[in-house]
Amino acid sequence: MKKTMLLIVLASILVLSACGKNTNTTHEKHDLAVGEQHQLPNGDLQEVTASVDILPAFLDDKPEDMRLVYQVAASATDIIEWMPCYCGCGESANHGSNMNCFIDEIREDGSVVWDDHSTRCQVCLDTAVDSVMMTQEGKSLKEIRTIIDKTYKEGYAKPTDTPMPS
Repeated sequence: MKKTMLLIVLASILVLSACGKNTNTTHEKHDLAVGEQHQLPNGDLQEVTASVDILPAFLDDKPEDMRLVYQVAASATDIIEWMPCYCGCGESANHGSNMNCFIDEIREDGSVVWDDHSTRCQVCLDTAVDSVMMTQEGKSLKEIRTIIDKTYKEGYAKPTDTPMPS
């Protein structure tokens, strides 16, 4: 029942959220075309699709709820770009925020450079879902950030170097 409710909430968030943000990060950029994939030195796989409405092929064999979280993340970059990730990806993958665990970049033409990092990391998935759900509850970005920082303060890796929202 809890899983069903989560999927319903996430689906409604997709309908309510806007997308199309540019999300440049500090990764070394590769000139990938739509449909191409690239394996990064840390093991992450990146793939380009024409838009946020088209999920990458690396999600084809993943559970439906994981694909839904990727969709939500793509529609909520303005939220999760302010949330640090506590899985260690700041050091291992040069991520700047939780957003980079899902998306490296949304290009000016609308194409998306997806990252498969979150397919192997529950911390990444939980941070994105919790952040978006708290936004829907009316919490500010700063309140959400404070809660995320408190939640992962002990027992997790060093957070990404993510600026605090104003």
